[in-house]
Amino acid sequence: MDTEAQPTERDRSSRPVRSEENSDTEGPEGRSRFSLVARAAEWLPGGRVTLTVLVCLLLPLLCSRFVIQPFEIPSRSMERGLRIGDRVLVNKFAYRFGAEPQRGDVVVFDGTGYFGHADYIKRVVGVGADHVVCCDKEGRIEVNGRSVDESTFLYPGDSPSTVSFDVVVPAGTLFVLGDHRSDSSDSRDHLGSPGGGMIPVGRVIGRADWIAWPSAHWTRLDRPDVYARVPAADGVHG
Repeated sequence: MDTEAQPTERDRSSRPVRSEENSDTEGPEGRSRFSLVARAAEWLPGGRVTLTVLVCLLLPLLCSRFVIQPFEIPSRSMERGLRIGDRVLVNKFAYRFGAEPQRGDVVVFDGTGYFGHADYIKRVVGVGADHVVCCDKEGRIEVNGRSVDESTFLYPGDSPSTVSFDVVVPAGTLFVLGDHRSDSSDSRDHLGSPGGGMIPVGRVIGRADWIAWPSAHWTRLDRPDVYARVPAADGVHG
């Protein structure tokens, strides 16, 4: 769609007795620091070399599983920003520890049972309790009574939507749209499906924070400022 100063060697010939004392007292302490590594190496064929190779292989896997996951863009639905074949880095920690997706975030989610049996990448337009309407008199999407100018990230020539809708996003769900509105299957197309086109927050894998590949397209995916001016849902629906 994915961081010391070296001790000076003592002159053992001039201080033979002290050297022996230090060897006796410091030896066990030094060995205890690395006993776990040494024991693991003893159990493995190839010893420390094999252990080093395993660590190098496991660290990226653990990172991908719990922290950062690469995701390859499979379609044109998020152009112009994200093109087919781009690799984005998905931050899987972004919504841990109580944090929630925000309007404007680009998220990757599991669409099984809602959009289809696959992972999808879309932009969050509405969060729980938001009132999302298309469209105002100028053809723009409204969120909680505030028109949103999406011109900085919409695909050139696309309108915000050719499909009219007027929805209130249920708590714990998201209303998501692709940036290439004329070539995106998103919440608008599933309003009559199970879940009403909304994606449960629990299905979100993470937030796409960076385009990592190709290198010429490397950039950070920032949240557009236009969403910061949208009022809270409580300000519209008391």
